[in-house]
Amino acid sequence: MRSAASVRSSATGLAILVEAILIGTTLVGTAHAGTLPVSAGGEEGVQAGIEPASPAIVIGFVGGFVRHDRPHHGPIELAQRIQSIVPKGTHVEVFENRHRARARAVILRLLDTDHDGSLSDEEKSGARIVLYGHSWGAAAAVQLARDLRREHIPVLLTAQVDSIATWHDDSVIPDNVAEAVNFYQPHGLLHGVAQIRAANASKTEILGNYLTDYRKQPVPCTGYSWHNRIFTPGHMQSECDPKVWSRIEELVLQHLTPQGLETVSNSGSKEAPETARK
Repeated sequence: MRSAASVRSSATGLAILVEAILIGTTLVGTAHAGTLPVSAGGEEGVQAGIEPASPAIVIGFVGGFVRHDRPHHGPIELAQRIQSIVPKGTHVEVFENRHRARARAVILRLLDTDHDGSLSDEEKSGARIVLYGHSWGAAAAVQLARDLRREHIPVLLTAQVDSIATWHDDSVIPDNVAEAVNFYQPHGLLHGVAQIRAANASKTEILGNYLTDYRKQPVPCTGYSWHNRIFTPGHMQSECDPKVWSRIEELVLQHLTPQGLETVSNSGSKEAPETARK
């Protein structure tokens, strides 16, 4: 009889193969591989006389083999929406999930405010970073947080949407992350991790594991192939669900805009997403 570990390993391998076939082969565009540098933020997000205390960085990851600049994908559309709202100087960028090392390099460069080629303790501790993603991209966000932990760099928030791990555990959030949130759906060949937990609960607050059942609450999606609609409809809908991405947008803005910080300070807590919490 096969061991539980063997079964889990086989299931992970099957998920990787299915995602590569159903998502990768149908969504790859003609654009070159790389990133979407949405960056820089807008004047609208800055109150008079208020400047960010340290670099604010928002990094998103797309799932499967989706290109960084493809339309109709949640991580990309979120980055495009927030670019004119976050404070001036905020760097917003979307990466393919396989380009985690490139995303890390961008973060290190942006944190090096004195441009001396190394990061001081002050530059590290003052970082304000948000990481998010869908599917493989969500797992990449968690793994990037672990990469940053090894360099003693804090992360404000990680947000996972129907997170699917490849070779790394995407359910345990490292203790350099202040807050984490997880959105998932339970059906189909591809479905995300149902519960994330903190490696150290005294340092990381899990805002929630939020379930959406798209069999009961379907959402329309455009730009997807019949393969996705037949074999991975729930996973597909998690990527284009405007409610989920709007809730992540709210959390990002709460962390990075003066208005959001003031709202959190006055209320004493963040408003929970209106989805089922496990």
